[in-house]
Amino acid sequence: MNEASYRGETYLFMASMRYVLMKNDHAISFVEMPQSHAYQLSALNLRLHKEIDKLTAEQVPSLPYAVAECDNVDLHDSSIPIVGGLEYINELERQFAAVQEKAYPLISLLTEIRALQAQLEQWYEEYEEGLI
Repeated sequence: MNEASYRGETYLFMASMRYVLMKNDHAISFVEMPQSHAYQLSALNLRLHKEIDKLTAEQVPSLPYAVAECDNVDLHDSSIPIVGGLEYINELERQFAAVQEKAYPLISLLTEIRALQAQLEQWYEEYEEGLI
């Protein structure tokens, strides 16, 4: 929750978040994203899935599928994780940066991941400063 002042009054507000439902072979999870960036994560996920089969490295990250976006999540199963967007994208960047690719221009995928990473870092900075 953030505070904002207007004409001497202090107001509390929460940033609007969306949740991207991720599914892999055996589990589901949610990634909590700022509403303004949730679609970007879904689009990045689709792009990575289009390109991941082209990688020739021995160790390629296992990538879940973004299967849905929603505004609210009321979990009834505590084993299903909700991961912060920046935490998720940092881990994704770490996994792809570790790939030892020789044939495919991996830098283009890393650039897309890092672009969203930088946008999220800026968003969280502005959120903490109360600018959002």
